[in-house]
Amino acid sequence: MDIRHLKAFIAVFEERNITSAAQRLFLSQPTLSVTIKQLEEDMGATLFLRQPRGVEVSDEARVLYPQARRMVAEAEALSRLFRGRENRSPLVLGIEGDIADSQIEAFVRMAHQALPHLLLTLEEGCHGDGRLAVEEMCCEDELFLPLWEESYVMALPVGHPMAKGEAGQHWTPIDDWITCAQHPSHQRLMALYGRSPEAVAGHAGSLKQALHMVAAGVGVAMLPQSLVSGNDRVVTRALHLPAPTRRVGLCYAAQALELPMMRGLHEYFQSNRPIDIDAA
Repeated sequence: MDIRHLKAFIAVFEERNITSAAQRLFLSQPTLSVTIKQLEEDMGATLFLRQPRGVEVSDEARVLYPQARRMVAEAEALSRLFRGRENRSPLVLGIEGDIADSQIEAFVRMAHQALPHLLLTLEEGCHGDGRLAVEEMCCEDELFLPLWEESYVMALPVGHPMAKGEAGQHWTPIDDWITCAQHPSHQRLMALYGRSPEAVAGHAGSLKQALHMVAAGVGVAMLPQSLVSGNDRVVTRALHLPAPTRRVGLCYAAQALELPMMRGLHEYFQSNRPIDIDAA
């Protein structure tokens, strides 16, 4: 077993797909399959169960994954040290969709304040040693460190008839909602939409897509305050009903805290959590 085997294992574990992992590593699929088979033989355990579409990870793979990431990180750190490169420590973090730009930028800024020698890699989606995500996106085996809490607000196009009303006004039923049926927030917002199918003007696959539809004048959406702030084509109004809230923060597995950079970042954010999103 060597670092090459561990890098192959990490790629397949994170991608859950041999073909995608091979593309990520710039290897042929047969070569990657052989590498994984060699690692399984060395470990004396089955790490992946081949499925018609992708692979399923075994319990042994879940145990190996955090250890493999730490070993690869340490090996890469040693390589940089002896090659005379800048002594920076790597950390890979995923960014889930529907996180406001202001929150991402504040998070990265604070991460570098906490760890000046951090070599940070940001990836989209469920990847890395930890993730910046909404609490509902955390997996069952992950922990969550909240950084921001914010309310959902009613976002309207600037030309919408209700956009000229006073904030907090008791509105008549809305007949042009834009909904995100696949989003975790949908169930909590359904009571605001009403039951008539005619009350829906469009559907969006994400909250950011819903914001684009609002800005284009399609209809009205319930969106987190941070996503709407700064968009001059959208105005916000408060409903007469209590609006849901969401928490954005750091999702991570307990084993990830064995990585020095992840542990340092976690300790910093525990005592230096952002408070005002607009100030970010």
